[in-house]
Amino acid sequence: MTPNTAAGQPLLLIEDFEQIARTAPENVRLEFVNGKIEVKPVPDSNHGATVMWLLRRCMQQRPELALYPEQGLKIERYRKGRAIPDGVLVPDDHFVGQGEWAEPDGVLMTVEVTSYDRDTDRRDRHEKRDGYAAADIPVYLLVDRDKQTVTVFSEPEDGEYRSRTARPFGAVVEIPAPVGITLETEKLKTYVR
Repeated sequence: MTPNTAAGQPLLLIEDFEQIARTAPENVRLEFVNGKIEVKPVPDSNHGATVMWLLRRCMQQRPELALYPEQGLKIERYRKGRAIPDGVLVPDDHFVGQGEWAEPDGVLMTVEVTSYDRDTDRRDRHEKRDGYAAADIPVYLLVDRDKQTVTVFSEPEDGEYRSRTARPFGAVVEIPAPVGITLETEKLKTYVR
């Protein structure tokens, strides 16, 4: 038995988490990943600039798609997790009528931009990556401001991404199908400390 379950059941029901998340203060965002409540820090201005940079690149190259900042997703097997990616790429109007926590079906790519906090390694580089793979999201893009790299995870299979390509800021990054865009990442160098 793990600390997050009792007799194989989570200690916190997803409905209870959603109620807690709705009443959280404005300066924090809550996620429910691997049966645990996670606090996602409110992003700094460079974090937001990074997401906007990517949003513009997606719109220029794939105008039929939309990159939704901070759209809640139901992740993990059996929909017991809730994550708020920094960006979610989907066909235009895909999330209309889906509410605060949307199903991952039809999501082409999730995006995380690392924050300067002690939990970013566990959260962005491991747990959320694994949650997105388990939800069969085709591409996970990690913009790692600490390491100054852009990592593309793709080909989800059996809860893991089979392909991983990391490039330093400044390199050209190819994001595979079904996304099919190219990022010239020199600008990302201006969004780090």
